[in-house]
Amino acid sequence: MITNRMGSFGLIAGGLIAGLSLTATQGCDEVGNLAEQCGLVCDSEAFVNGKFNVSGIAEIDSFFSATLDVSGAINATAADIQAEVAALYGLVGAEVGGDFKAALQAKLQAYIDVEAGLKIKAEPARCEAQLDIAAKAAAECDVDAKPGSIEAKCEGSCAIDASAQADCHAAGGLTCEGQAPNLECEGTCKGSCEFTAAAACDGTCSGRCDGQDNFEGRCGGMCEGTCDLGAGGTCEGKCTGSCEYTPPSGSCDASAEARCSASAEANVECKGSCTGKATPPEVSAECKATVEAKAEASVQCYPPSLTVDYVFNAEAGGNADLRAEFKGFINNFKIRYAALLAAVARAEGLIDVSATLGDAGVSAINSAAGTLKASGDLKASIGAACAIGLLPDAAKLLTDSAGRLSAQLQAAGSISAAVVAN
Repeated sequence: MITNRMGSFGLIAGGLIAGLSLTATQGCDEVGNLAEQCGLVCDSEAFVNGKFNVSGIAEIDSFFSATLDVSGAINATAADIQAEVAALYGLVGAEVGGDFKAALQAKLQAYIDVEAGLKIKAEPARCEAQLDIAAKAAAECDVDAKPGSIEAKCEGSCAIDASAQADCHAAGGLTCEGQAPNLECEGTCKGSCEFTAAAACDGTCSGRCDGQDNFEGRCGGMCEGTCDLGAGGTCEGKCTGSCEYTPPSGSCDASAEARCSASAEANVECKGSCTGKATPPEVSAECKATVEAKAEASVQCYPPSLTVDYVFNAEAGGNADLRAEFKGFINNFKIRYAALLAAVARAEGLIDVSATLGDAGVSAINSAAGTLKASGDLKASIGAACAIGLLPDAAKLLTDSAGRLSAQLQAAGSISAAVVAN
Protein backbone atom coordinates (compact mmCIF):
# COMPACT_ATOMS: atom_id res chain seq x y z
CA MET A 1 0.00 0.00 0.00
CA ILE A 2 2.81 2.41 0.86
CA THR A 3 4.71 1.68 -2.33
CA ASN A 4 1.62 2.38 -4.45
CA ARG A 5 1.01 5.70 -2.76
CA MET A 6 4.62 6.79 -3.03
CA GLY A 7 4.69 5.76 -6.66
CA SER A 8 2.03 8.36 -7.41
CA PHE A 9 4.59 11.07 -6.62
CA GLY A 10 6.18 10.92 -10.04
CA LEU A 11 2.91 10.94 -11.97
CA ILE A 12 1.32 13.83 -10.11
CA ALA A 13 4.52 15.83 -9.82
CA GLY A 14 5.05 15.67 -13.58
CA GLY A 15 2.06 17.89 -14.27
CA LEU A 16 3.05 20.32 -11.56
CA ILE A 17 6.57 20.66 -12.89
CA ALA A 18 5.21 21.74 -16.25
CA GLY A 19 3.18 24.54 -14.69
CA LEU A 20 5.64 25.77 -12.09
CA SER A 21 8.77 25.48 -14.17
CA LEU A 22 7.04 27.49 -16.90
CA THR A 23 6.43 30.29 -14.40
CA ALA A 24 10.01 30.18 -13.21
CA THR A 25 11.45 30.00 -16.73
CA GLN A 26 9.48 33.00 -17.93
CA GLY A 27 10.81 35.05 -15.04
CA CYS A 28 14.38 33.95 -15.70
CA ASP A 29 14.14 34.78 -19.40
CA GLU A 30 13.16 38.30 -18.51
CA VAL A 31 16.10 38.89 -16.20
CA GLY A 32 18.74 36.80 -17.94
CA ASN A 33 21.09 35.15 -15.45
CA LEU A 34 19.97 37.43 -12.61
CA ALA A 35 18.28 34.51 -10.81
CA GLU A 36 21.53 32.58 -10.70
CA GLN A 37 23.48 35.67 -9.65
CA CYS A 38 21.05 36.17 -6.76
CA GLY A 39 21.39 32.56 -5.64
CA LEU A 40 17.94 31.50 -6.87
CA VAL A 41 19.07 28.05 -7.99
CA CYS A 42 18.16 24.53 -6.97
CA ASP A 43 20.43 22.42 -4.79
CA SER A 44 19.80 18.93 -6.15
CA GLU A 45 21.67 17.35 -3.23
CA ALA A 46 19.87 19.29 -0.49
CA PHE A 47 17.30 16.72 0.56
CA VAL A 48 19.55 13.65 0.39
CA ASN A 49 21.99 15.55 2.62
CA GLY A 50 19.31 16.06 5.27
CA LYS A 51 18.26 19.61 4.39
CA PHE A 52 14.52 20.20 4.36
CA ASN A 53 14.36 23.96 3.68
CA VAL A 54 14.37 23.46 -0.07
CA SER A 55 11.73 25.94 -1.26
CA GLY A 56 11.28 28.71 1.29
CA ILE A 57 7.53 27.91 1.38
CA ALA A 58 6.35 26.80 4.84
CA GLU A 59 3.88 24.06 3.94
CA ILE A 60 6.22 22.55 1.33
CA ASP A 61 9.33 22.58 3.51
CA SER A 62 7.31 21.16 6.42
CA PHE A 63 6.48 18.18 4.22
CA PHE A 64 10.16 17.53 3.49
CA SER A 65 10.97 17.93 7.20
CA ALA A 66 8.26 15.40 8.09
CA THR A 67 9.60 13.00 5.47
CA LEU A 68 13.05 13.10 7.08
CA ASP A 69 11.55 12.62 10.56
CA VAL A 70 9.29 9.73 9.57
CA SER A 71 11.88 7.88 7.50
CA GLY A 72 14.40 8.27 10.32
CA ALA A 73 11.90 6.92 12.85
CA ILE A 74 11.02 4.01 10.54
CA ASN A 75 14.68 3.06 10.07
CA ALA A 76 15.34 3.22 13.82
CA THR A 77 12.27 1.10 14.54
CA ALA A 78 13.25 -1.47 11.90
CA ALA A 79 16.69 -1.72 13.52
CA ASP A 80 15.09 -2.19 16.96
CA ILE A 81 12.86 -5.00 15.67
CA GLN A 82 15.79 -6.65 13.90
CA ALA A 83 17.86 -6.61 17.11
CA GLU A 84 15.09 -8.15 19.23
CA VAL A 85 14.29 -10.79 16.60
CA ALA A 86 17.96 -11.81 16.46
CA ALA A 87 18.16 -11.96 20.27
CA LEU A 88 15.02 -14.11 20.56
CA TYR A 89 16.27 -16.54 17.91
CA GLY A 90 19.54 -16.73 19.82
CA LEU A 91 17.74 -17.54 23.07
CA VAL A 92 16.04 -20.58 21.54
CA GLY A 93 19.24 -21.66 19.77
CA ALA A 94 18.14 -21.08 16.18
CA GLU A 95 19.37 -19.10 13.19
CA VAL A 96 17.35 -16.04 12.20
CA GLY A 97 14.83 -17.05 9.56
CA GLY A 98 14.62 -20.64 10.81
CA ASP A 99 11.62 -22.40 12.34
CA PHE A 100 11.20 -20.38 15.53
CA LYS A 101 8.19 -22.34 16.73
CA ALA A 102 10.02 -25.69 16.54
CA ALA A 103 13.11 -24.25 18.25
CA LEU A 104 11.02 -22.74 21.04
CA GLN A 105 9.17 -26.00 21.67
CA ALA A 106 12.44 -27.93 21.74
CA LYS A 107 13.83 -25.47 24.28
CA LEU A 108 10.76 -25.58 26.51
CA GLN A 109 10.33 -29.35 26.65
CA ALA A 110 13.51 -29.66 28.70
CA TYR A 111 11.86 -27.70 31.50
CA ILE A 112 8.08 -27.50 31.36
CA ASP A 113 5.05 -29.62 30.70
CA VAL A 114 4.62 -28.99 26.97
CA GLU A 115 1.05 -30.26 27.08
CA ALA A 116 0.18 -27.48 29.50
CA GLY A 117 2.19 -25.08 27.35
CA LEU A 118 3.78 -21.71 27.96
CA LYS A 119 1.18 -18.98 28.19
CA ILE A 120 2.22 -15.35 27.93
CA LYS A 121 -0.20 -12.54 28.66
CA ALA A 122 0.90 -9.06 27.68
CA GLU A 123 -0.56 -5.64 28.22
CA PRO A 124 -0.64 -3.39 25.15
CA ALA A 125 2.62 -1.50 24.79
CA ARG A 126 2.39 1.99 26.27
CA CYS A 127 3.01 4.57 23.57
CA GLU A 128 3.43 8.25 24.42
CA ALA A 129 3.09 11.18 22.04
CA GLN A 130 4.62 14.57 22.76
CA LEU A 131 1.92 17.24 22.61
CA ASP A 132 4.41 20.10 22.26
CA ILE A 133 5.91 18.57 19.10
CA ALA A 134 2.49 18.40 17.43
CA ALA A 135 1.82 22.02 18.34
CA LYS A 136 5.24 23.16 17.09
CA ALA A 137 4.80 21.31 13.79
CA ALA A 138 1.42 22.97 13.28
CA ALA A 139 2.84 26.44 13.88
CA GLU A 140 5.74 25.86 11.48
CA CYS A 141 3.57 24.56 8.65
CA ASP A 142 0.48 26.76 8.84
CA VAL A 143 1.68 30.36 8.95
CA ASP A 144 -1.93 31.58 8.94
CA ALA A 145 -2.84 29.80 12.17
CA LYS A 146 -4.07 32.20 14.84
CA PRO A 147 -1.61 32.84 17.68
CA GLY A 148 -2.72 31.00 20.82
CA SER A 149 -4.90 28.56 18.88
CA ILE A 150 -2.12 26.03 18.30
CA GLU A 151 -2.85 23.39 20.92
CA ALA A 152 -2.73 19.61 20.52
CA LYS A 153 -5.26 17.37 22.26
CA CYS A 154 -4.67 14.01 23.92
CA GLU A 155 -6.84 11.01 23.04
CA GLY A 156 -5.96 8.62 25.85
CA SER A 157 -4.51 9.68 29.19
CA CYS A 158 -1.78 12.03 30.28
CA ALA A 159 0.26 12.85 33.35
CA ILE A 160 -0.97 15.87 35.29
CA ASP A 161 0.28 18.09 38.10
CA ALA A 162 -1.03 17.88 41.65
CA SER A 163 -2.93 21.14 41.12
CA ALA A 164 -5.08 19.52 38.42
CA GLN A 165 -6.00 16.35 40.32
CA ALA A 166 -9.13 17.71 42.00
CA ASP A 167 -10.68 18.81 38.69
CA CYS A 168 -9.83 15.50 37.04
CA HIS A 169 -11.21 13.51 39.98
CA ALA A 170 -14.44 15.51 39.88
CA ALA A 171 -14.80 14.58 36.20
CA GLY A 172 -14.23 10.91 37.03
CA GLY A 173 -10.95 10.44 35.16
CA LEU A 174 -8.20 10.42 37.81
CA THR A 175 -6.00 7.34 38.30
CA CYS A 176 -2.81 6.86 40.30
CA GLU A 177 0.06 4.50 39.56
CA GLY A 178 2.78 3.62 42.04
CA GLN A 179 3.09 1.94 45.40
CA ALA A 180 -0.31 1.06 46.81
CA PRO A 181 -1.26 2.75 50.10
CA ASN A 182 -0.23 0.29 52.85
CA LEU A 183 0.54 -2.15 49.98
CA GLU A 184 -3.20 -2.80 49.69
CA CYS A 185 -4.07 -2.43 46.01
CA GLU A 186 -7.72 -1.63 45.35
CA GLY A 187 -7.15 -1.76 41.63
CA THR A 188 -4.72 -3.53 39.30
CA CYS A 189 -1.47 -4.85 40.75
CA LYS A 190 1.40 -5.28 38.31
CA GLY A 191 4.32 -7.41 39.42
CA SER A 192 4.58 -9.21 42.75
CA CYS A 193 1.74 -9.91 45.15
CA GLU A 194 2.75 -11.34 48.53
CA PHE A 195 0.09 -13.62 50.00
CA THR A 196 -0.46 -13.56 53.73
CA ALA A 197 -2.80 -16.53 53.37
CA ALA A 198 -3.48 -19.13 50.68
CA ALA A 199 -5.23 -17.55 47.70
CA ALA A 200 -5.82 -18.01 43.98
CA CYS A 201 -2.92 -16.78 41.83
CA ASP A 202 -3.60 -15.51 38.33
CA GLY A 203 0.08 -15.62 37.45
CA THR A 204 3.24 -17.47 38.48
CA CYS A 205 3.12 -18.91 41.99
CA SER A 206 6.39 -19.20 43.91
CA GLY A 207 6.23 -21.03 47.24
CA ARG A 208 3.55 -23.61 47.93
CA CYS A 209 0.68 -24.78 45.76
CA ASP A 210 -2.01 -26.96 47.35
CA GLY A 211 0.47 -28.14 49.96
CA GLN A 212 3.33 -28.80 47.51
CA ASP A 213 6.48 -27.05 48.74
CA ASN A 214 9.15 -25.41 46.54
CA PHE A 215 6.56 -24.85 43.84
CA GLU A 216 7.04 -22.44 40.96
CA GLY A 217 4.71 -22.10 38.00
CA ARG A 218 0.99 -22.06 37.33
CA CYS A 219 -0.98 -23.11 40.39
CA GLY A 220 -4.41 -24.50 39.64
CA GLY A 221 -5.35 -24.42 43.32
CA MET A 222 -4.36 -22.19 46.21
CA CYS A 223 -1.00 -20.46 46.29
CA GLU A 224 1.00 -19.57 49.40
CA GLY A 225 3.98 -17.28 48.96
CA THR A 226 4.44 -14.88 46.04
CA CYS A 227 2.27 -14.48 42.96
CA ASP A 228 3.89 -12.72 40.00
CA LEU A 229 0.99 -10.97 38.27
CA GLY A 230 3.22 -9.51 35.56
CA ALA A 231 0.86 -7.67 33.23
CA GLY A 232 -1.59 -7.04 36.04
CA GLY A 233 -4.36 -8.60 38.06
CA THR A 234 -6.14 -8.63 41.40
CA CYS A 235 -3.93 -8.97 44.47
CA GLU A 236 -5.55 -10.46 47.55
CA GLY A 237 -2.40 -9.93 49.58
CA LYS A 238 0.26 -7.22 49.69
CA CYS A 239 1.01 -5.64 46.31
CA THR A 240 4.77 -5.09 46.31
CA GLY A 241 4.75 -4.26 42.62
CA SER A 242 3.02 -1.26 41.05
CA CYS A 243 -0.64 -0.54 41.68
CA GLU A 244 -3.01 1.36 39.39
CA TYR A 245 -6.01 2.60 41.33
CA THR A 246 -8.65 5.30 41.66
CA PRO A 247 -7.93 7.33 44.81
CA PRO A 248 -10.97 7.59 47.10
CA SER A 249 -9.58 10.82 48.56
CA GLY A 250 -9.46 12.56 45.18
CA SER A 251 -5.67 12.91 45.08
CA CYS A 252 -2.70 10.63 44.51
CA ASP A 253 0.04 9.94 47.01
CA ALA A 254 3.13 12.08 46.43
CA SER A 255 5.11 9.02 45.30
CA ALA A 256 2.52 7.98 42.69
CA GLU A 257 2.04 9.30 39.17
CA ALA A 258 -1.30 11.03 38.60
CA ARG A 259 -2.95 10.52 35.21
CA CYS A 260 -6.13 11.92 33.73
CA SER A 261 -8.16 10.18 31.04
CA ALA A 262 -9.11 11.97 27.82
CA SER A 263 -12.81 12.01 28.73
CA ALA A 264 -12.03 14.23 31.71
CA GLU A 265 -9.31 16.43 30.20
CA ALA A 266 -11.40 19.33 28.88
CA ASN A 267 -10.22 21.68 31.61
CA VAL A 268 -7.03 19.86 32.64
CA GLU A 269 -3.57 20.68 31.32
CA CYS A 270 -1.32 17.76 30.39
CA LYS A 271 2.33 17.81 31.44
CA GLY A 272 3.65 17.12 27.95
CA SER A 273 3.20 13.45 27.09
CA CYS A 274 0.07 11.63 26.03
CA THR A 275 -0.44 7.87 26.38
CA GLY A 276 -2.51 7.24 23.29
CA LYS A 277 -2.88 9.51 20.28
CA ALA A 278 -2.04 13.20 20.16
CA THR A 279 -4.58 14.97 17.97
CA PRO A 280 -2.89 17.86 16.14
CA PRO A 281 -4.43 21.34 16.24
CA GLU A 282 -6.71 22.57 13.46
CA VAL A 283 -4.51 23.47 10.50
CA SER A 284 -4.92 23.91 6.76
CA ALA A 285 -5.69 20.86 4.65
CA GLU A 286 -2.18 21.03 3.13
CA CYS A 287 -0.60 20.78 6.59
CA LYS A 288 -2.84 18.18 8.27
CA ALA A 289 -1.04 14.99 7.19
CA THR A 290 2.38 16.61 7.60
CA VAL A 291 1.67 17.64 11.20
CA GLU A 292 0.23 14.20 12.01
CA ALA A 293 3.34 12.56 10.56
CA LYS A 294 5.74 14.69 12.62
CA ALA A 295 3.72 13.96 15.75
CA GLU A 296 3.78 10.22 15.05
CA ALA A 297 7.53 10.26 14.38
CA SER A 298 8.07 11.55 17.93
CA VAL A 299 6.04 8.77 19.58
CA GLN A 300 7.92 6.52 21.99
CA CYS A 301 6.58 3.07 22.92
CA TYR A 302 7.63 1.23 26.06
CA PRO A 303 7.81 -2.53 26.73
CA PRO A 304 4.61 -3.86 28.29
CA SER A 305 4.42 -5.97 31.42
CA LEU A 306 4.19 -9.70 30.75
CA THR A 307 2.71 -12.56 32.73
CA VAL A 308 4.26 -15.95 31.98
CA ASP A 309 2.25 -19.04 32.90
CA TYR A 310 3.83 -22.53 32.94
CA VAL A 311 4.07 -25.83 34.83
CA PHE A 312 7.44 -27.57 35.33
CA ASN A 313 7.74 -31.11 34.03
CA ALA A 314 8.60 -33.94 36.41
CA GLU A 315 12.36 -33.73 35.79
CA ALA A 316 12.68 -29.97 36.32
CA GLY A 317 10.24 -30.10 39.22
CA GLY A 318 12.73 -32.23 41.12
CA ASN A 319 15.91 -30.51 39.93
CA ALA A 320 16.78 -27.07 41.32
CA ASP A 321 19.48 -26.51 38.68
CA LEU A 322 17.04 -27.05 35.82
CA ARG A 323 14.55 -24.69 37.43
CA ALA A 324 17.27 -22.05 37.78
CA GLU A 325 18.26 -22.50 34.12
CA PHE A 326 14.68 -22.04 33.01
CA LYS A 327 14.23 -18.99 35.19
CA GLY A 328 17.26 -17.37 33.56
CA PHE A 329 15.94 -18.23 30.10
CA ILE A 330 12.40 -17.03 30.70
CA ASN A 331 13.50 -13.77 32.32
CA ASN A 332 15.62 -12.90 29.29
CA PHE A 333 12.85 -14.04 26.96
CA LYS A 334 10.36 -11.73 28.68
CA ILE A 335 12.68 -8.74 28.36
CA ARG A 336 13.32 -9.32 24.66
CA TYR A 337 9.75 -10.20 23.75
CA ALA A 338 8.37 -7.16 25.59
CA ALA A 339 10.85 -4.93 23.74
CA LEU A 340 9.76 -6.50 20.45
CA LEU A 341 6.10 -5.78 21.21
CA ALA A 342 6.96 -2.14 21.94
CA ALA A 343 8.86 -1.75 18.66
CA VAL A 344 6.02 -3.36 16.70
CA ALA A 345 3.51 -0.99 18.31
CA ARG A 346 5.58 1.99 17.20
CA ALA A 347 5.93 0.54 13.71
CA GLU A 348 2.17 0.30 13.23
CA GLY A 349 1.69 4.03 13.76
CA LEU A 350 4.56 4.92 11.45
CA ILE A 351 3.25 2.71 8.66
CA ASP A 352 -0.13 4.46 8.82
CA VAL A 353 1.24 8.01 8.55
CA SER A 354 3.84 7.20 5.90
CA ALA A 355 1.04 5.92 3.66
CA THR A 356 -0.57 9.38 3.58
CA LEU A 357 2.51 11.57 3.78
CA GLY A 358 3.30 11.38 0.06
CA ASP A 359 -0.13 12.70 -0.85
CA ALA A 360 0.43 15.53 1.64
CA GLY A 361 3.54 16.71 -0.20
CA VAL A 362 1.83 16.71 -3.57
CA SER A 363 -1.15 18.55 -2.08
CA ALA A 364 1.07 21.24 -0.56
CA ILE A 365 2.89 21.89 -3.83
CA ASN A 366 -0.32 21.78 -5.84
CA SER A 367 -1.86 24.39 -3.54
CA ALA A 368 1.18 26.61 -3.87
CA ALA A 369 1.23 26.34 -7.66
CA GLY A 370 -1.94 28.32 -8.30
CA THR A 371 -0.99 31.03 -5.82
CA LEU A 372 2.48 31.44 -7.27
CA LYS A 373 1.28 31.69 -10.86
CA ALA A 374 -0.96 34.59 -9.87
CA SER A 375 1.64 36.33 -7.70
CA GLY A 376 4.54 36.31 -10.15
CA ASP A 377 6.92 35.81 -7.20
CA LEU A 378 10.09 34.63 -8.96
CA LYS A 379 11.89 33.44 -5.82
CA ALA A 380 8.91 31.44 -4.56
CA SER A 381 8.24 29.99 -8.01
CA ILE A 382 11.81 28.77 -8.34
CA GLY A 383 11.68 27.38 -4.80
CA ALA A 384 8.53 25.41 -5.57
CA ALA A 385 10.05 24.09 -8.79
CA CYS A 386 13.10 22.97 -6.79
CA ALA A 387 10.81 21.14 -4.37
CA ILE A 388 9.08 19.33 -7.23
CA GLY A 389 12.43 18.13 -8.49
CA LEU A 390 13.14 16.62 -5.07
CA LEU A 391 9.83 14.75 -4.77
CA PRO A 392 11.30 11.53 -6.25
CA ASP A 393 14.02 11.62 -3.56
CA ALA A 394 11.35 11.96 -0.87
CA ALA A 395 9.35 9.11 -2.38
CA LYS A 396 12.41 6.85 -2.49
CA LEU A 397 13.35 7.67 1.09
CA LEU A 398 9.91 6.68 2.35
CA THR A 399 9.52 3.56 0.21
CA ASP A 400 13.02 2.27 1.03
CA SER A 401 12.57 2.72 4.77
CA ALA A 402 9.04 1.28 4.67
CA GLY A 403 10.36 -1.75 2.79
CA ARG A 404 12.97 -2.41 5.48
CA LEU A 405 10.36 -2.09 8.20
CA SER A 406 7.94 -4.40 6.39
CA ALA A 407 10.56 -7.15 6.21
CA GLN A 408 11.27 -6.89 9.94
CA LEU A 409 7.57 -6.89 10.81
CA GLN A 410 7.18 -10.19 8.97
CA ALA A 411 9.97 -11.70 11.07
CA ALA A 412 8.39 -10.33 14.25
CA GLY A 413 5.04 -11.77 13.20
CA SER A 414 6.46 -15.28 12.94
CA ILE A 415 7.78 -15.02 16.50
CA SER A 416 4.49 -13.72 17.90
CA ALA A 417 2.59 -16.49 16.13
CA ALA A 418 4.91 -19.10 17.66
CA VAL A 419 4.52 -17.63 21.15
CA VAL A 420 0.72 -17.57 20.89
CA ALA A 421 0.67 -21.17 19.64
CA ASN A 422 2.56 -22.51 22.68
